[in-house]
Amino acid sequence: MIGHRATRSRVGAAMFGGALLVALAACSSGGGTPQPTLPPLLGPSATPAASCACATPTTALASANAAATSPAGVQAGTVIAWGDDSQGQTKVPVGLTGVVAVAAGDEFSLALNSDGTVVGWGRNDSGETAPPAGLSGVVAISAGSSHAIALKSDGTVVGWGDNTYGQATPPAGLASVVAISAGGDHSLALKSNGTIVAWGTDYNGETDIPAGLHDVIAISAGYDYSLALVKGGTVVAWGDKYPTDTSVSLVKVPSGLSGVTAISAGYYHSLVLESDGTVASWGQGADGATTIPSGLSGVTAVAAGGDFSLALKSDGSVVGWGSNSDGCLTFPAALKNVIAIDAGGAFALALVPNS
Repeated sequence: MIGHRATRSRVGAAMFGGALLVALAACSSGGGTPQPTLPPLLGPSATPAASCACATPTTALASANAAATSPAGVQAGTVIAWGDDSQGQTKVPVGLTGVVAVAAGDEFSLALNSDGTVVGWGRNDSGETAPPAGLSGVVAISAGSSHAIALKSDGTVVGWGDNTYGQATPPAGLASVVAISAGGDHSLALKSNGTIVAWGTDYNGETDIPAGLHDVIAISAGYDYSLALVKGGTVVAWGDKYPTDTSVSLVKVPSGLSGVTAISAGYYHSLVLESDGTVASWGQGADGATTIPSGLSGVTAVAAGGDFSLALKSDGSVVGWGSNSDGCLTFPAALKNVIAIDAGGAFALALVPNS
């Protein structure tokens, strides 16, 4: 996910940030650069970003690519959370095990269980931590500002939480979805044919998908903009029509950027993972959120939060940079052998193997 409710007043109206997608990364145990895999719904014509997805996003996540594959067989674990706990978003429910994916929202958290059910905790002003009764068969989750979406094994999408702009209501007939991402007040879905469907607010053009965009293999919804990873490793961005800092464009992808395998859109900055295990970033970096640590390599997943960034390395360790005002970069001692990560407004989530 993204952004931070406390900074919402700085942008006035409408939207919030959504950075990450679901992190279904089960690749921390192996070394080197993650190798591409083919989720069943994508078919032979598309190559997803990598087996190690970073989200919610989001996820989250998840590469920002949450492929529609069954969670069965994904290494299950427990959740570790740290950073801002003003709404209980880092208070992981006691006994929560068997988790295969996590998603961090503004001030709430979600976990996907191996049985396809979803658990939420933290702020619940809009019902964002309360999945619909009977929800099951979920294979990916993504947390936005104050809404959430889930991808089911049949390729359909379910949403809940704040629906002021329709961001929690997927378009009628939406099917054949292979990835999802919840942003500020908008949502994205990637279909098996490589096209994107968007819904929710369009105040900043965040749902104005560029004409002719196709062969997409990963998506990530930010605060008021969106990212797509295209087959071949290039990135496309749109939205952010009214930036708070006009000297910085969140939708101006750095020239020469190629070989990208995963993307993550944050509050006011973006992260991308390149095929050689290095990371690139752009956007507002006043707090150092875009300043990649020197020598960082061997990365398998990335997650952009409010004013901070996270990277998961192939040895299961996590590296962070940016603001640490809420303790986002003060890692718990138990943060080892990490399977997946996600960054929220001012807190973070990680999935580690069951002890």
